[in-house]
Amino acid sequence: MEPIERLRKMAGAISGISPADFDLSIDYWHQKTYKKGEFYNEYKNVCRYLGFVLTGVFRIYKFLEPSGVEKNMQFFTNDQFMTSFKSFFSQESCEYYTESMTGSEILYIHYDHLQELYKISPAWERFGRIFAESVLYAVLNNTEAILFKSAEDRYAELISNHPDICNSIPLYHIASYLGIEGPSLSRIRKRMTLKEG
Repeated sequence: MEPIERLRKMAGAISGISPADFDLSIDYWHQKTYKKGEFYNEYKNVCRYLGFVLTGVFRIYKFLEPSGVEKNMQFFTNDQFMTSFKSFFSQESCEYYTESMTGSEILYIHYDHLQELYKISPAWERFGRIFAESVLYAVLNNTEAILFKSAEDRYAELISNHPDICNSIPLYHIASYLGIEGPSLSRIRKRMTLKEG
């Protein structure tokens, strides 16, 4: 399926936007390839683009000083919308890095073009509202998971949302996201493999 058709399908699934309304955005979407380690958005930069992942894995992480530890906060994989949400919605500088963890490819649209679509099209305004609501839900769900769910449950949820992530990135990045050490993640993976068997 062509990249723009994948995007059209996902936008329709999110908000029910019609093909004709989606076509209003066609000229605004651009395609870009990222190398492993290349940044989508950097610390203290304003995130001005909403991305749609075609291939690859991206992460949002915070660099913790003075320890020098990188704390992974979120992953994005195929057919998911991606941005540094707080910075994108507020158009203020970002406290995090967004990095491509593999060779990756995305479609992206500028914030100003998205705002223009909201103004001229009720269907796009509806997309924006539903998209923002889905982001809020994800943030609240992640907060509750950190507070109330076990690392094993959170790992299972991560794999449900990103089925191939363990084959794409080093496992220590997943351990960082879960807030555990590598040996603990290995034990979780072993237990889940035994359960499946």
